[in-house]
Amino acid sequence: MTELINFLDAPLYDNDLLKLAFRFAHNLFFAALVVRFGLNSHCKDREFEFTAVLLNVCVFFICFTLKKLDIGLGMALGLFAIFGVLRYRTDAIRTKEMTYLFVLIALAVINALTNRKTSYAELMVVNSTIFAAVLLKERMVHRAVQKQPAAPAKPVKHTVIYDKLDMLAPERHEQLVEDLQRRTGIPIAKLQLSQVDLTTSTATITIWQSGGESPEGE
Repeated sequence: MTELINFLDAPLYDNDLLKLAFRFAHNLFFAALVVRFGLNSHCKDREFEFTAVLLNVCVFFICFTLKKLDIGLGMALGLFAIFGVLRYRTDAIRTKEMTYLFVLIALAVINALTNRKTSYAELMVVNSTIFAAVLLKERMVHRAVQKQPAAPAKPVKHTVIYDKLDMLAPERHEQLVEDLQRRTGIPIAKLQLSQVDLTTSTATITIWQSGGESPEGE
C-alpha cells in the first residue's frame, strides 16, 4: 500500500492537503477584503491590485511549502527582507500602497505558518483585527479629507496683444481693465504690462482671470 501512495520518495497525498485548502481560502478571503474595502478605496490602479493579490498568494504558498522544512520564524523574517530589497529595485511606491503590500504579506505569513498551538478561532480573530484596523483607518482618513476646506481655484493666466497705448497711463488703469474685460470677455483679477512695441503701437499684457474659469469660446 505504501508503494502506491508514494511516488519518487514523496507522498501523493496526505492530510495537509485539506489544511492547505482551508488556510488558503481563509487567507484569500481576508486578502480580498483588504483589497476591496481598503486598497480600492484610494487606489484605482488595477495593475497594483493585481500585484498585491498575487504577492499575497505567492508568499502564502512559499511559507506553507517551506514550513515543512522546519525553518520557522527565520524563514518568515527572511521573506520580509527579500521583499524589502525588491522594493528598491522597482519604481517608487507611495507609503500607503507599500503599507498595503506589507499587510498582505503579513496575512499570508500568519495564515501559512500558524501551527497546532494556534486555534482557528485565534487565527480568525487576528485576521479580523487586521482587516478592522485597515477599514477603520481608511474611514478616518476619508472623513478627515472630506472635512478639509477645498483649495481656492488658482487664477488662469492669459497673454493678450493690446492695441491702445494711450490706455496704459496709470491714471487710466480702471478704464484699461474695463476695456480688456469687455473685449476679451474675461473677468480680470490682475494684469501686468509685459512689453511695449512702439513700431507696431501694441503692448503685450498678461492678465490673470478671476475665478479660475476659462471664458466661453476658449
